[in-house]
Amino acid sequence: MPIYVKFCHVIFPFTGSHLHYMDPENDTGISEFLLMGFSEEPQLQPLIFGTFLSMYLITVFGNLLIILAISSDSQLHTPMYFFLANLSFVDICFTSTTIPKMLWNIQTQSKVITYAGCITQMYLFTVFAGLDMFLLTVMAYDRFVAICHPLHYMVIMSPRLCGLLVLVSWVLSALHSLLESLMVLRLSFCTVLEIPQFYCELNQMIQLACSDTFVNNMVVYFVAILLGGGPFIGIICSYFKIVSSIHGISSAQGKYKAFSTCASHLSVVSLFCCTSLGVYLSSAATQSSHSSATASVMYTVVTPMLNPFIYSLRNKDIKEALRRFFGMVATKGQTVPG
Repeated sequence: MPIYVKFCHVIFPFTGSHLHYMDPENDTGISEFLLMGFSEEPQLQPLIFGTFLSMYLITVFGNLLIILAISSDSQLHTPMYFFLANLSFVDICFTSTTIPKMLWNIQTQSKVITYAGCITQMYLFTVFAGLDMFLLTVMAYDRFVAICHPLHYMVIMSPRLCGLLVLVSWVLSALHSLLESLMVLRLSFCTVLEIPQFYCELNQMIQLACSDTFVNNMVVYFVAILLGGGPFIGIICSYFKIVSSIHGISSAQGKYKAFSTCASHLSVVSLFCCTSLGVYLSSAATQSSHSSATASVMYTVVTPMLNPFIYSLRNKDIKEALRRFFGMVATKGQTVPG
């Protein structure tokens, strides 16, 4: 009588001399994944759809206004606002890789995402998440130069250096994401796969693989330490020097002015780093798909949505630029009919 052995949901009849392979549901040829999202209750779907559609629209229009205000006002053509415009653009792309697909799935009452779509979404998500971190690091360096070396600021932060810093950020993020995606492509998936998220997240996909994931985990941990810890240490060092420089300013007004130029950036850094760290800690502490998905919302949706408010509410230059921009639009709207 043959003995059946089960490896990774694949049944092999063992006859004592050799193994006969019986075709599983899917092995390396997996064609689709299921994004489990937040809740399967039908009555909650309209509420989830409306909430995330509103948050997505606020994120897109808020960051788009920041970009338009900076590009239309020559007074804001400085390194600090150049980096801020790039950050706003990246935030729009960051949320656009996940939210539209989730809204589409809710609207069509489907949880399916194709294998190719999942890999593409994971690649783009990793690119823009890395870019967010790199740009926040570059902006911390910009504030360090502005406060600690104000007389040489325009010489050090030349247009060439600013463009080079952004270019390097894009290249590093793209290469990192490409490496992670290629590592996932080598994995085998042999069941109908349910991802306990509303998007294809790298760690979740590795956990669902039925082939050996040791190399993937080592790459993830090594890259996280190198490309995550490096920028974080850079931000900490920049602000340590900034605080030391501000402490040496004699007047209280001078201290307030120096600190106010960093307050918005420091708020965004704290929000992004704390929420992203909370996501990974919560995913490690709990196996609940709803808890993991809810925690992910904080840095994938909430943080990009709040960035425009943080920078505009605490920045007089941005508010003045927005007033001039809307005034210019209103003037054009009045003159066109005449």
